[in-house]
Amino acid sequence: MDTSAPTGSSDNLRDKLREGLRGLSPAYFGMAMATGIVSLSAHMQGWEWLATTLFWINASLYGVLWVLLLLRITWHPGAVRTDLLDHLRAPGFFTTVAASGVLGTQCLVVADSLGGAITLWCVALVLWLLLTYTIFTMLVVKTEKPPLDQGINGGWLLAVVATQAVAVLGTLIATRIPQPYRLELNFFALSMWLWGGMLYIWMMSLIFYRYTFFRFSPADLSPPYWINMGAMAISTLAGSQLILNAPHAPFLESLLPFIKGFTVFYWATGSWWIPMLIVLAVWRHGVMRFPLRYDPLYWGAVFPIGMYSACTLRLHEAMALPFLDRIPPVFLVIALCAWALAFTGLVLDLLARVRAPARATRA
Repeated sequence: MDTSAPTGSSDNLRDKLREGLRGLSPAYFGMAMATGIVSLSAHMQGWEWLATTLFWINASLYGVLWVLLLLRITWHPGAVRTDLLDHLRAPGFFTTVAASGVLGTQCLVVADSLGGAITLWCVALVLWLLLTYTIFTMLVVKTEKPPLDQGINGGWLLAVVATQAVAVLGTLIATRIPQPYRLELNFFALSMWLWGGMLYIWMMSLIFYRYTFFRFSPADLSPPYWINMGAMAISTLAGSQLILNAPHAPFLESLLPFIKGFTVFYWATGSWWIPMLIVLAVWRHGVMRFPLRYDPLYWGAVFPIGMYSACTLRLHEAMALPFLDRIPPVFLVIALCAWALAFTGLVLDLLARVRAPARATRA
């Protein structure tokens, strides 16, 4: 029996995968972040079938993404190290933290799995520690650094999103475990929430300065700029959950005016960004005619929309603001449409990559 053809085909496929992983974006876990938050928002609004379906899709995506990342580390360690030293690509690794936190929240809220949630919270915390002190140390001590306008974008705020994802999952786990661990976990979540807010202020100051005092081209307005809003949305979600947890943590009761004030501050800041980002998107694609095609970074635009839906609903519950209840369903529909478009773009992009070598061979 002749087995040479199947073997050659298998080797060719492996070579394609290996070469394709060389340039894999560190921010690709944004796909799991986006899928997870749309699922959670759907669950919060009673769309159980959608929430459950997206939970299982996300669990599969999360596993596949980890396999791809580990293969890339094995096959292309030099490329991974280069990314960790790159001011624009390094923050993308924080999507592994946020994706772990979001999937852990799905495990707890959608699948009612406390064990799965605790496991993923531990994974997220370990990744947060490793990436925070690895990436920022390497960026500080490297000898050659880019100027501000070439070295920072909205992707830097993924560090804030990662921090708040750990805080959100921590507050939710705290509602399911006994004292004194409940008290300790709430305190840790509060500390992470505060640190995430401080980090946003530092980074957003630099990003806004870059916006207004350096030349800004359509190519500079990459999808991660939506994280400007998404970082505030997840901070709102964490703050709202801390407010809801206050009856079980006396120190939170004493801080309630402060927590409520900052939670509204975060929500208001995130809300301000939405019209601004829409205007800039119209300028980029409508006025400047920048081509609209699939980019893995677009998942970083889907996540903030879904998060805004979820955080607004939780803020409504935490602070008894009934006039906010009309917002979450609208943003859930928008997030679902954006997710469907991004997923369709992913499928078409993969099909194009598979067909391209075949067309080249026939030619």
